[in-house]
Amino acid sequence: QVQLVESGGGLVQPGGSLRLSCAASGTVFRIWTMSWHRQVPGRQRELVATIDTDSGTEHLNSVKGRFTISRDNAKNTVYLQMNNLEPEDTAVYYCNMRVSSTIHVARAYDYWGQGTQVTVSS
Repeated sequence: QVQLVESGGGLVQPGGSLRLSCAASGTVFRIWTMSWHRQVPGRQRELVATIDTDSGTEHLNSVKGRFTISRDNAKNTVYLQMNNLEPEDTAVYYCNMRVSSTIHVARAYDYWGQGTQVTVSS
């Protein structure tokens, strides 16, 4: 079994910064794409940023220049550095990883973190 554990959310004033982390553990064989998503109550979950196995990245237009996704393969961890936060960034943030486990190395499945609340308010 694979588990993802997130950390780093909280309350921050507009213009502030937060760094989210998401670490995978358990029967991890290889991690493919890693990503961050966010969701506001009553709205669909949206993709914020992705990073592939070559560390190629894509970011949602509204966060470009403010958020940066990165990964540490040795630690099975993905990060989201969020700078110059705005009230519109308030949401629950979820990490996602596509993982091949040691039980089924030829297959890959999507796993989700538990979510972490980010609130941007003065």
